[in-house]
Amino acid sequence: MKIYEIVDEENNISIGVLLFYEKERTFIIELQEGLDEWTAPLLLTSYVKKGIHTIPRDISLLWVKERIIPSGRQNIGSILNTHRLKEYDEIRFLELSNGRCSQDSLYIKKLDELPTYVINRQNRNLSDCTPISDSSLLCFFADNTVRKTNLGNLFETKDKVIDIYQSIKSEIDKILRYPDLFSSCKVGTGGYFVSFNDSIDIPSSLLYDTGELIPLTPDDFFSFAKKNLLDTTQCSDILECSRQNISYMVQQGQLSPIKENVKGNLYSYGEVLKNKW
Repeated sequence: MKIYEIVDEENNISIGVLLFYEKERTFIIELQEGLDEWTAPLLLTSYVKKGIHTIPRDISLLWVKERIIPSGRQNIGSILNTHRLKEYDEIRFLELSNGRCSQDSLYIKKLDELPTYVINRQNRNLSDCTPISDSSLLCFFADNTVRKTNLGNLFETKDKVIDIYQSIKSEIDKILRYPDLFSSCKVGTGGYFVSFNDSIDIPSSLLYDTGELIPLTPDDFFSFAKKNLLDTTQCSDILECSRQNISYMVQQGQLSPIKENVKGNLYSYGEVLKNKW
């Protein structure tokens, strides 16, 4: 990950930081607290007005693109050759210009470490997330908390946090209408969001602020999974039978796989033990 401070040269203040995740080529902007519509970059003022200081990846990318040569420029091939670039690269063009743009007095400079306010904010980022029943997400956060968020009734309560994110309500409704889309959920770059089909993002901050805190740590959950999920071979050993017998028990409904795979299934330790009683 590359880290750049965004500096307002005219007012001599730090606006925030730009994070670039190289493997996924994703940009995230973290703005300083205390910015207002006059000191924030013009593109980001609508977020600042709502109290949002972590800018979504698509808007962060748009901010970058506003400051560099567009990929569709007529002489882009010549420009690439001049700078010895094999292909169009947003971050290289941004670095070449130090992020300067004729529309404002902002520029970027590279940092070796994340500022403290960003580190503290990232404690509310996701470390893991999985879709579960009743349209809910079970979310594991960097601060070692576990929260359950029901997307189905997310906007039914009056809450300032909910009001801030009303713009994504239609996208959440779409997620809930299509089970395959809901099940495609995965943690996005840096844990800043959960993504569905890599096309719809829900900010981790929304899931954190609206989720029901569960008195369970990620370590508790993974310890349970480690001790209570068995493969076919382990089931055979416990029940003192062959793999064929396990397959027969599954067909007869005596044993239900938690997860099925052509290379082998996973079973609940508790359910396996019931077949010994």
